[in-house]
Amino acid sequence: MSNSETTPGVVPGRLADAAYKSNFDDLYGPLDAHEAVVAADRCYFCHDAPCVTACPTSIDIPLFIRQIQTGMPKAAGRTIFDQNILGGMCARVCPTDILCEGACVREAAEGKPVLIGRLQRFATDAVMDSGAHPYSRAPATGFRVAVVGAGPAGLACAHRLAMKGHDVDLMDARPKPGGLNEYGIAAYKAPDGFAQAEVDWLLQIGGITVRTNVRLGRELALSELQEDHDAVFLAVGLAGVNALRAEGEEHDNVHDAVDFIAALRQAPDKSKIPVGRDVVVIGGGMTAVDAAVQSKLLGAETVSLVYRREQPQMGASEHEQLHAASKGVRIITGAAPLRVLGNGVVTGVEFAYTEVGPEGLVLTNTTFRLKADQVFKAIGQRLDEAPGGLQLDGSKITVTGPGRTSLPGVWAGGDCAAGGDDLTVTAVAEGRDAAEDIHATLMGQASVAAE
Repeated sequence: MSNSETTPGVVPGRLADAAYKSNFDDLYGPLDAHEAVVAADRCYFCHDAPCVTACPTSIDIPLFIRQIQTGMPKAAGRTIFDQNILGGMCARVCPTDILCEGACVREAAEGKPVLIGRLQRFATDAVMDSGAHPYSRAPATGFRVAVVGAGPAGLACAHRLAMKGHDVDLMDARPKPGGLNEYGIAAYKAPDGFAQAEVDWLLQIGGITVRTNVRLGRELALSELQEDHDAVFLAVGLAGVNALRAEGEEHDNVHDAVDFIAALRQAPDKSKIPVGRDVVVIGGGMTAVDAAVQSKLLGAETVSLVYRREQPQMGASEHEQLHAASKGVRIITGAAPLRVLGNGVVTGVEFAYTEVGPEGLVLTNTTFRLKADQVFKAIGQRLDEAPGGLQLDGSKITVTGPGRTSLPGVWAGGDCAAGGDDLTVTAVAEGRDAAEDIHATLMGQASVAAE
């Protein structure tokens, strides 16, 4: 009989019960009213503010900060929600160090930006905590739109369409709406059920019917959605996970990082999630960092994150990399997996160092091995197939302008659409802008028909 000392294995409950609460608690916590005013006082209220330009949703940041400074946090929240209806989640998960705060004049001058993200949370929480939804529907237009995918892009699109007076059928393949916000980010970034609370708040606009556990290509056919609706918006994300293409990746305890993160987000008791003693995460984006950090928070003794290119090319921001390092994650760059070692169950991973040659990234003859009893793959996702024959740009749906696809009457946005960054805030902007274009198209058609 083996035991945990001779065969560590992948097991739950590595930590004392109290550790799980502290490890997965709110990463930063909210500002109180005094702290918010002090933080707001540091803003220069730039006329041509670079922070606004850096925000994918173009929030009027100087305006909402001045509203906080003058004691009007709910008005500040409304300023944010006018541009970004998921401003509460974005305040928690946006890489502000490379967006608004990275562009802040204070950052350039002093290396210490205005706390825009935390001020945004203060303002949006003030509105959401009041219980009242700040928007109402326009008179009914008689149009019905299908929104497939209830992640950030789909939710933003559905809300804007409903606000314009359209009826919306919002559908998602998962048991709950929320998409990336509910299933795809680290648990400590949005604890206490915030993602679902935000969805419930958003749906107060009315006019949105939610259907879950329905997948495009399974229960849903694009052609039928087109027949039954006046327009279709696709925000289906990227369900397929890229393969390592390394020998042995079929071994037990080699998992997709997205599945691990989703399981953690849905687990009411984090101590029930199994984790190895020696964890290797392969990838360099936010998913990789979230999987690595949370492995450490679950009690893994060693966690190594290995990325094939150099540190500046990592998809995860420098802030997130530093956070991972502060939690004890070892980050190794310039190395690619050759083979997963083991005999049915993973025991390690062999890597080769990489270098950039005339024809791009190549493997060198110098190799090394990392001990591992659990491996997470986080090397990108893809569309499993093109829905309804839509034109693809690589592995994503080709779009022009505000999300128009190759099929008339079908729009797309979020991670499944080509172009843009794979960020929550970018998805919100794409959903919002597609909704405006859908609305203009439908009302234009109605105007022509009435002539």
